[in-house]
Amino acid sequence: MASTMISVSPSNFGTIRCLDGQSHSGLNLKPSTNRLFFNTGRTIKLRSTSQFVIRASDEQEAKLKKFGLTDEECEAAVVAGNAPEAPPVPPKPAAPAGTPVVQSLPLNKRPRRNRKSPVLRASFQETYLAPANFVYPLFIHEGQEDTPIGAMPGCYRLGWRHGLLEEVSKARDVGVNSIVLFPKVPDALKTPTGDEAYNENGLVPRAIRLLKDKYPDLVIYTDVALDPYSSDGHDGIVREDGVIMNDETVHQLCKQAVAQARAGADIVSPSDMMDGRVGAIREALDTAGFSDVSIMSYTAKYASAFYGPFREALDSNPRFGDKKTYQMNPANYREALVEARADEAEGADILLVKPGLPYLDIVRLLRDSSPLPIAAYQVSGEYSMIKAAGVLKMIDEEKVMMESLMCLRRAGADIILTYFALQAARCLCGEKR
Repeated sequence: MASTMISVSPSNFGTIRCLDGQSHSGLNLKPSTNRLFFNTGRTIKLRSTSQFVIRASDEQEAKLKKFGLTDEECEAAVVAGNAPEAPPVPPKPAAPAGTPVVQSLPLNKRPRRNRKSPVLRASFQETYLAPANFVYPLFIHEGQEDTPIGAMPGCYRLGWRHGLLEEVSKARDVGVNSIVLFPKVPDALKTPTGDEAYNENGLVPRAIRLLKDKYPDLVIYTDVALDPYSSDGHDGIVREDGVIMNDETVHQLCKQAVAQARAGADIVSPSDMMDGRVGAIREALDTAGFSDVSIMSYTAKYASAFYGPFREALDSNPRFGDKKTYQMNPANYREALVEARADEAEGADILLVKPGLPYLDIVRLLRDSSPLPIAAYQVSGEYSMIKAAGVLKMIDEEKVMMESLMCLRRAGADIILTYFALQAARCLCGEKR
């Protein structure tokens, strides 16, 4: 019977028992002795070299020979020209009838070679999507019930006491641990100067405190702008001639940001597009002792027609005019660099582009020109179009949803604010919708 020499650390065996009945543990064995030990079906012979000889039992030796030949015998057969048979090379798949017979193109490079199988495609994939890339926008209101938003199927104004907590819990279950809050403020609290925005017992501060009490590690983004609180529906204070007052608005925004930070917000997000507001908010936060609270600036927020469903959700449409004097012209590209450089200089921590998919070139522009994290907002209009086309069976909703999010990541977005956050995360986690 063949023997195999192995060097065994004492820790490999707990306790082994000698044939004469004595037990030995660890280093208690004396290498000068010559005794036989056994352990779990193996006979162990102690030699003077402090090594063990392990002899396989008959049963184990039979298992080793279940393939019939030793390695040496197999190699000898191959050397002698008696290689065992393997499946034949599969035939080349036939082309359909009528396919022309042509010479192969003289191509040294054929990019399709790296796409010819799922394994190869996965190996060379450049962009990945994960629940951690999502920030989930949530609408809240003072009511106790969750109210459906007609223009945004699947979205609700959540009751801040119960529905909000439940929705956050669902998101956390699939790895989405970042949210941004948008309040539906009662009309009776709206004023021309939007003072409710910095009420420390207002809807948003209360919701933040509730969430932080329940989920201390939840990352909470907040919206810094006056439009939900303004009786005029604009992001700033409106002068009697219709002009949006810049510096006076910034003063209000600073107080709003501090109130949100005091409630426990992790990241405040000025979406108003007033000049100089990032620097002023940074100074206000630092002065109030919130130097660790980040600023995600809506750097390139365009005066877009894609915002319609959102304004229905918050009942925040402008009472008159539009927002073109402070939001960017959709025709402009280089202007985004002007805004980005200003926000960087003023202390922004994250730069955001809004809308998302129609502005992939701007996402890429900021990604290539700034070392800061880049965010993209897949806005309500983008969401609702995909939902509507999916309901009408014009597209595969799930596939288009995931493709649109992947495109935002590929363009350079580190995080994506999307109403699809929960649904997309469930897909990524393999759950059904």
